[in-house]
Amino acid sequence: QVQPVESGGGLVQPGGSLRLSCAASGSLLGFHKIGWYRQAPGKQRELVATIHTIGGVTNYVESVKGRFTISKGNAKNTVYLQMNDLKSEDTAIYYCNFLIGSVPRPSWGQGTQVTVSS
Repeated sequence: QVQPVESGGGLVQPGGSLRLSCAASGSLLGFHKIGWYRQAPGKQRELVATIHTIGGVTNYVESVKGRFTISKGNAKNTVYLQMNDLKSEDTAIYYCNFLIGSVPRPSWGQGTQVTVSS
């Protein structure tokens, strides 16, 4: 069963940048999209960005438009989330998952912590 492995989180000052990576452990055949989600303390997990596995169409939640960019890597089954102009409200654990339609796999990886603080 394909699993996502997230990396690239860390501590950054407001206005800074980070690039998150998601590597799939196996084939993404059958999945329509790859998505980045985040969950802040005390809040529900939210979908931040998606990219179609075929064609590369992207979508973003309004709060990150113009600041975050989701893209496919040159390595097979790798997806990045470039995050610029980070704000304190971007602090969360970020997760990657694979979607059929709009439904993610039921299991989640470890995620990667992003903390934006001065």
